[in-house]
Amino acid sequence: MGETVDPGLEKTRRYLPWVVAVALFMQQLDGTIVNTAVPTMAASLGVASLSLKSVLTSYTIAIGVLIPLSGWLADRFGTKRVFGFAVAVFTLGSLACGLSQNLPMLIASRVLQGVGAAFMMPVGRIALLKTFPKSGILRAMNFVIIPALLGPLLGPLTGGLIVHWLPWRMIFLINLPIGLLGLWLVKKHMPDHRGVENDRLDTVGFVLFGGGVALLSWVLEIFGEHSMDPLPVAGLAALSLALIGGYLWHSRRDPQPLLPLDLFKVRTFRVSVAGGFVTRLGIAGMPFLLPLLYQLGMGFTPWQAGLLVMPQAGAAIGMKLLTQRILGRFGHKQVLVVNTLLMGLLIAAFSQVGPGTPVWAILLFSVAQGCVSALQFTAMNSLAYADTSDAEASDASTMASTGQQLSISFGVAFASLVTGAFLGSIDRSDAALLVPALHKAFLLLGAVSVASAATFLTLKKSDGANVSGHGQPADTDP
Repeated sequence: MGETVDPGLEKTRRYLPWVVAVALFMQQLDGTIVNTAVPTMAASLGVASLSLKSVLTSYTIAIGVLIPLSGWLADRFGTKRVFGFAVAVFTLGSLACGLSQNLPMLIASRVLQGVGAAFMMPVGRIALLKTFPKSGILRAMNFVIIPALLGPLLGPLTGGLIVHWLPWRMIFLINLPIGLLGLWLVKKHMPDHRGVENDRLDTVGFVLFGGGVALLSWVLEIFGEHSMDPLPVAGLAALSLALIGGYLWHSRRDPQPLLPLDLFKVRTFRVSVAGGFVTRLGIAGMPFLLPLLYQLGMGFTPWQAGLLVMPQAGAAIGMKLLTQRILGRFGHKQVLVVNTLLMGLLIAAFSQVGPGTPVWAILLFSVAQGCVSALQFTAMNSLAYADTSDAEASDASTMASTGQQLSISFGVAFASLVTGAFLGSIDRSDAALLVPALHKAFLLLGAVSVASAATFLTLKKSDGANVSGHGQPADTDP
């Protein structure tokens, strides 16, 4: 039975996914362009390619630290104002990246980008959750993701062509016109949802959690650097864990904690966030490692490496058109268990890619990875909101986004760490030595993803049915 929708809400539902999609497109385009350009940027700045992970992790650390504020800010100041602020700051951060003259300046500018990115997707997701009914969430999220996936589709080739023909700084300046378009769309079509109650900000919780996450991420980044004394590093790691532990203790005693852990009592939310965290640890390092394999290990130019990655995003777009049918047919549990195993095996399969591997085989792996990744992320993201109430929308979006970004940050650091460990002190510019180390890293990352499939076995067959329609009559809501 269809839902009666007033014209104003109907117009909002029509345009809101486009508003969020443009912002996400800019964010995704930036990420994939940067990954492709890592070797060229490293050579220009006079640093090793693996050392340039700080440009990636500083961005994701900033997101991970600040995302917990997104729900509170959206409830306090409204989704329209906070989302517009996020797009503006990300655009300014892109300009600063393009003007950076050295690695410290670039890292600082990436942090500024991260400040904007920390609020874009979580607040956009809050707006979607408060605008669409449960039965329409999966359809709305897919609509947002499909245009946004044009970023990963165009990013690798665009980044490769830019660094081949133009200064690498153009990979950031290309965001400026997109950001201006995003600001115009926010002004015209972003709804201004606010929380019913303006709760106070849990400042103590933010300091404990943010400080612990930032410190732990930094420790993971510098771990394995031969210039660092292991004792201070171990001390910092212990301090970071103590801060995070302090937050867990604090959150149980504060009536309005920064991240309400009671949400983890909801099984579908718990499995989605916890299982997704481990799964993303395996997949998150791939965009960082593949350009190293293709360019440094196999001798491809940046634009050629970009072409090898493009089919992954193209396949993801195609799979997004099928995810609702697949989830409706098989349900979240079966899809997540089987698909997670496939994803881990595909990551491990890249251990067979090296000099002499036929291009068609690389493209086949890329297409397969794009399909399973798109299905995996859609299933995990939609499951997180299956059993949360509308009143919990801000907290659920904030916590899910925090988990996703932390796993991405830790995944990049983990991938770099294990690759560096396999390399040891050997010459990292020697392709004959780099490729075997990357192969071992792919095997380990694949094993992590395979192991994460066990978390999805705790789901029930009916979990997520209210968003997927599994076992239910077809939904007719607009």
